[in-house]
Amino acid sequence: MAKIKRIGVLTSGGDCAGLNAVIRAVTCRAVRTYAWEVYGIKDGTAGLMNHPLEYMKLGVNAMSGDILRAGGTFLGAINKGDPFNFPMPDGSWKDRSKEIADGYHELGLSALIVIGGNRSQSIVRRICQQSDMKMVGVPKTIDNDVRYTEYAVGFTTAVNTAVDALDCLAPT
Repeated sequence: MAKIKRIGVLTSGGDCAGLNAVIRAVTCRAVRTYAWEVYGIKDGTAGLMNHPLEYMKLGVNAMSGDILRAGGTFLGAINKGDPFNFPMPDGSWKDRSKEIADGYHELGLSALIVIGGNRSQSIVRRICQQSDMKMVGVPKTIDNDVRYTEYAVGFTTAVNTAVDALDCLAPT
């Protein structure tokens, strides 16, 4: 088995609380413990389809505590456009899934960390099955509907926010 040395991390789907915390945890662990290089892919899978590729090298110094207070994801995300049936500007549809695998290989990645919901996870998983990409999925959803997991980034905050709002309602 080849040794992992360079990983990519991306966020996909809608925003929720905790995305930057996951990116920070992945980066700090990968760099400090394993001396891996970590690349943040901008705008989800679109960052691997665009040319030039859209990414940034992530390091521990850039992962200050301030990143935890920022909402959403500093990498950006995409929540539309299935790469297997991608809408083109001329109104046609095109399978662009191979472009994602090509971008993965162009960056020389050993694995891809995908922080996303059930649809995002299944799309990237399908691309991995059709190529020699490797991925680790981190479940992220405010709906807590990612199969085979009890915890998803974003769910607890969504529930607590709804409960707080309900607690603020005055009885009529």
